[in-house]
Amino acid sequence: MKYVASEQSMLLKNYTFAESVQVCPAAYTTPGDINMTNFPVEKIRADFPILAEKIRNKPLVYLDNAATCQKPQAVIDSIVHLYSHDYANVHRGVHTLSVRSTDKFESARSKVKDFINAASEKEIIFVKGATEAINLVAQTFGKANIKAGDEILITAMEHHSNIVPWQMLCEQTGAILKVAPINLQGELIYAEFEKLLTDKTRLVSVVHMSNALGTINPVEKIIAAAHHKGIPVLLDGAQAIPHMVVDVQNLDCDFYVFSAHKLYAPAGVGVLYGKQALLEAMPPYQGGGDMIRKVTFEATEYNGLPYKFEAGTPSIADVVGLGAAIDYINEIGMVNISAYEAKLLDYATEKAKKIKGLRIIGEAEHKGAILSFVLDKIHPHDIGTMLDSLGIAIRAGHHCAMPVMDFFAVPATARASFAMYNTKEEIDVLMNGIESLIEVFG
Repeated sequence: MKYVASEQSMLLKNYTFAESVQVCPAAYTTPGDINMTNFPVEKIRADFPILAEKIRNKPLVYLDNAATCQKPQAVIDSIVHLYSHDYANVHRGVHTLSVRSTDKFESARSKVKDFINAASEKEIIFVKGATEAINLVAQTFGKANIKAGDEILITAMEHHSNIVPWQMLCEQTGAILKVAPINLQGELIYAEFEKLLTDKTRLVSVVHMSNALGTINPVEKIIAAAHHKGIPVLLDGAQAIPHMVVDVQNLDCDFYVFSAHKLYAPAGVGVLYGKQALLEAMPPYQGGGDMIRKVTFEATEYNGLPYKFEAGTPSIADVVGLGAAIDYINEIGMVNISAYEAKLLDYATEKAKKIKGLRIIGEAEHKGAILSFVLDKIHPHDIGTMLDSLGIAIRAGHHCAMPVMDFFAVPATARASFAMYNTKEEIDVLMNGIESLIEVFG
């Protein structure tokens, strides 16, 4: 695993959290400076109330972060405060509560813009999640620009949400869905991907980091190759966004999507980033309140960006919670989080490889904090159930990536996924639990 540090790294030894966070002046030069002793994981854990829960009289070991992350008290408090003191509908009122709500809502948009380094708040569209964001692009940009015989290129490691919307678009338009293959390490076979970029390709849509394998795709190369042929690129960043610095201007992607609930924020909201020129040219996705300037029975004049794509009352409190989550992450530093999680993954991988009968699914050189595995003679669902009896929460199943399971010829995998609040000791509990399962099943 390779992570690149920058000036965004911060010295953490004097860090305090929650109400009084101190930004320290010194900077790390390499991710190796972060390790399991100088990263303030215990202070971070104290900010997540659910981590004190017990499951079946065992301390909770939460390792299902690829499905959803837990929420820090700062996010919970932001939502409670909004509902207790500031709540009203946004963009619609001149009274004090509406103004307060609108200010917090739009402040969150600005925070998202800065977090991913978009050029303008107009490029930040609030949606229900990454899935809706991809569907929005498919049904607006796709319908306007893709016709019969055109091609859409994805990869063989995609989540269903980056497969099905394009299949639906192909059914509607007569376009063709092309799939770039992966190898047995779970890596994109880039040479084959390049071959599939043709004069017929109208869109490339690829996952930044695989939810089933942890693979981090070479998105810079993908975007450069696609743009060389004038092809726009959408990145599914649902897994990448909580684990690495994302700079959409540096990447030069045309669309970037993610869900808030995987970024320590509430469920029910997500983000579509799109380059302003593309978004302005796209027709609205839904009709209703707030996405209009003027309505008569004869015609409607649509609102400008970003509101053109935000019909109806939004999930106001969840958006405010997303803003609070971004503040929290910024206080710790994404580079520091990435480096610490890389150490966790290295430690877990080393321990897993010592367990006889355990096979890791997905061993890409560039990989995020996901460890998917199978055990000889034990179904992943049994693994998940038995580990739950020990207080360990992992995911077992196809992870909404059934083609990936088919490629590796397994019905499902067990998946442990790590976050900034996980510890080496929790990994030890997981590995001891796996070894005890193997003993039970003989």
